[in-house]
Formats: sequence, C-alpha cells, structure tokens
Amino acid sequence: MKRPTMNDIARRAGVTKGAVSFALNNRPGVSAPTRRRILAIAEELGWQPNSAARALSGGTAGAFGLVIDRPARTLGLEPFFMQLISGIQSELITDATPLVFTMAEDQAAEIALYRSWWARRRVDGVFLVDLQAEDARVAVLEELGMPAVVIGAPVGTGRLPAVWSDDAAAVSAVVRYLAGLGHRRLARVGGPARLRHTAIRTAAFDAAVAELGLTGRTVEADYSGERGAAVTRALLAQPARPTAILYDNDVMAVSGLTAAHALGLRVPADVSVVAWDDSALCELVEPPLTALSRDIAAYGAHAARRLREAAGGRAVGDRQDPAPRLTVRDSVAAPPASPAPLVSPASPASPASPVRAVRPAPPA
Repeated sequence: MKRPTMNDIARRAGVTKGAVSFALNNRPGVSAPTRRRILAIAEELGWQPNSAARALSGGTAGAFGLVIDRPARTLGLEPFFMQLISGIQSELITDATPLVFTMAEDQAAEIALYRSWWARRRVDGVFLVDLQAEDARVAVLEELGMPAVVIGAPVGTGRLPAVWSDDAAAVSAVVRYLAGLGHRRLARVGGPARLRHTAIRTAAFDAAVAELGLTGRTVEADYSGERGAAVTRALLAQPARPTAILYDNDVMAVSGLTAAHALGLRVPADVSVVAWDDSALCELVEPPLTALSRDIAAYGAHAARRLREAAGGRAVGDRQDPAPRLTVRDSVAAPPASPAPLVSPASPASPASPVRAVRPAPPA
C-alpha cells in the first residue's frame, strides 16, 4: 500500500497542503474544527512524519545513536550491553524515539560515522561508551555541537555530561571484603587497558591492596571467555598462586571458574571467585558466583533521559548512580591453610563443567 502523504490528507479534508502542515505541526493558521478534522483524517490514513524530509527542512531526526567499538564475538556474549540497551529503549519508547545501533571497527570509523550522521541529520544525539584514556571522540563531538551523553566516569569527558557509578569504591569494597576473610594474595582479571574504566579499577585495586598490605596483581584480558580461562590457568599455575580472583565481567568469571575446576581446584575451598556485573550467568553455575551488582537497565534509562534533555537544548549535568554492591554467594570463602595440588586439565579426575542443569518451567 502506498504510504499516505500530506497531499492525501489535504485532498480528503478539502484544504491546502499548507493548512495540513499547520495542523500537523500544531502551528497557528487553521481553525480549531479544521485542525481536529485534519488530525482525525491523518490518524485514519495512518500518516507518519517523514523523518528524512523533516531533518532536511531543519527539524529534528527523531532518533538517537549508539556505536560500540568491540569485537562482535565478545559483545554478543556479554549481558552488560544487552541490559544497557534495554534500559535505553525503555526510556526512548515512551515517545517512540528509535535507537540507531551499530558497531565500528575502531575509533576512527566511529568518528567518521558521527560526522556522517550529524551532516545528514540522521540522529539528534549519541550515547558515548567505553571512553578511552586517549579518546578523540569527545573533542569531535564538542566541535560538531552534537548532543552526547557519556556512559562512564566524568573523567576526560570535556563538556559532555556523564552518567556513572563509582567503580573505584566498588573495587575497594571487594578487596576489603576478601581481606576480611583472611585472603592475602589476590589477583584481578581486567578488561582492555586502553579503556578508562579499566584504568580506574586497576588504580583502585592497587591502592586497596597496598593500603591493606596484601599481594595483588592485575592481568589484562579482553572480556572473552577464552581469554578469561587462559589468564586464570596462568595465574593458578604460579607457585604462590592467588587465593581469590576478581574478574572484570561475568563471562570471564564463569570461564575462570571452569578453568579452576579443570585444574582440580575447588571453588571456594581452594580459590575464591568474584565477578563484576551480576547476571543470570552468575547464578546458573556451581557454585553460584559472588558478584558486584547494579541496576544496569536503570543506568541506561538515566542516560537516555539525559540525552533527550540535551538534544532538546537543556543544560545537562553529570548524574552519579549508586555504586555496585557486593552480592555474596557460594564462590567465596576463607583461604585454604595450604595450597592444593593441580591436576592436568585433560585428567579424568577433572571435574565436569560447573554449569548446572536448569529445570524447565512447567507449562502454564
């Protein structure tokens, strides 16, 4: 079926196209009865504004953008971004604003996309994620005058507003909790070192370990299960291996748990495991993982609200959400009195995968 146009509405209503434009855009120039008649006909015909034409005429695009520069294989497995996007959508859906979502191969490609979107008026603003220590995107967005909201700490964000939570406080809380159980040798499997939030967490981990007189180290990984397992095996093969490991996401933590079991180690009797960003994955393994929990969907919704306000011309400041809280489950305990021997991952004595069966729900 042909898409209805303003000309179709004008013919049906017996008025000019200009009168239809006045009515649909809530501008003066038509009487109240005529406006009501035009709006009723537009609804009957299923008319919707043409966003491209509206943008070319100097109006708004009526959409926001999100570009993520991460490998697709890791993004598809990580619950964080799915929850974040669901939170953004929950806010944007209130006025039917679409989210233009895509991925970029690197930061240069992401910047080129922003320039193209802004020149063509494809979006009214963007969400900026995964801020880097040396990040060229902030200056470009400020130069373009493109509304943007940073999802992350307000460090190196220029004039762009940020929605964030205190990662440093969360890391410190985990280290103190583990120290309180008696752990003296800790390790952290972090995300890519180029990311600003990774640097913030690493600095907080180092500071807390030093303050409490513990031994600790951070090893860089990439959020993938494969890398998380490989780093875990290397850490646990050390003569003075850590008795507790904090992972920067849930996927690496689950893979680390599996790797520990494959080496013949018990969790938490031989090594304790803590995950960042609690998710269903953390509860579907045996033992269920102690994790840092936060309302990621609310985080996304707050960012969407800020971006809508910024795109509407309002002055928008930073918003700090509550810091992640530690949800204690069965993967953490006091450290062992003496280290347990390792077994070969290929040994028949190696425990099976820690993922436990989930009983299907009974039919309704």
